[in-house]
Amino acid sequence: MNVSNSALFVMLFLFIAIISIIFTSFWIRIARKAGLIAKDIHKFKEKFVPEIGGITILLSFIIGVMSYIAIRVFILNANTNVSFIFATLTAILLAGFIGVIDDILGWKIGLKQWQKPLLTLLVAAPIIAVNAGTRIMSFPLIGNIDLGLIYPLIIIPCFIMVGANGFNMLAGYNGLEAGQGVILLSTLAYFSYINGTSWITVIALCMVFSLLGFLVFNRCPAKVFPGDTLTYSVGALFAVLAILANLEKIFLILFIPYIIEFFLKLRGRFKKESFARVQEDGTLIPRYKKIYGLENLMVLILNKLKIKTTERRVVHSIYLIQLIFVALTFII
Repeated sequence: MNVSNSALFVMLFLFIAIISIIFTSFWIRIARKAGLIAKDIHKFKEKFVPEIGGITILLSFIIGVMSYIAIRVFILNANTNVSFIFATLTAILLAGFIGVIDDILGWKIGLKQWQKPLLTLLVAAPIIAVNAGTRIMSFPLIGNIDLGLIYPLIIIPCFIMVGANGFNMLAGYNGLEAGQGVILLSTLAYFSYINGTSWITVIALCMVFSLLGFLVFNRCPAKVFPGDTLTYSVGALFAVLAILANLEKIFLILFIPYIIEFFLKLRGRFKKESFARVQEDGTLIPRYKKIYGLENLMVLILNKLKIKTTERRVVHSIYLIQLIFVALTFII
């Protein structure tokens, strides 16, 4: 990638961040007027915030990727990997659609826990259709194994289901989901670049800058909530890009906090909430005696260390945990 091309992509990413800010600002006003609001749980004084803000991220991402395709075709004269890019777009649109359904209907009608993973399996269809990834995988002590049809029919759907649903579990605090998305996709973008799949790097960064624009309004104290529209889209994208870049091992390492979250949620039979109790001064204390999520664990640890436990500090603590696993990917 030469200097002129680098400048072009920098402009693209800045453009994505700007339209994300504009769209989110507009959505905040529209959602409030439409009554699409939800209570901010971790504020002592009752506060209601516009929700389903993930729609603005999805729109910014789509515009960014379509702009990237235009740059490739009309400026760089590069037509390779276009089918993979469109398959990725289709998959993320499906994930976003499922997220919107869950955001709008979930609390009214109630999507069952078993229905959500099944719905996210649909997201895998476009990726399977373009024969993404490699069927030969390396396993410790065993070596390389050709998985054959097991890879497209089982491994790909499972990865995407885990990505979309797992990312949706670690949520509920101002700025947590969007910030985690920035960390995960930035790391994947770096490894894609050094592996020679720079087009995957650009796709990942399109979402990163969409999230950064959204974070202007979503960081604590949040002016908008992302909803499942964001979590399903970002989680699915993380899994899809890991498959396309053959970085499944990186995916598994980076996703360890979400795997831990799954088992902690399982401990409470997925009925215990990750929210803390809010005191009059705005600080947080544990809701339960036992731990049912990483969020609960961070609140407990900060309280034990006699550190003023604010929502912002809890979120930053989870960022730190995630960054430890990012460092682990570089070591391994």
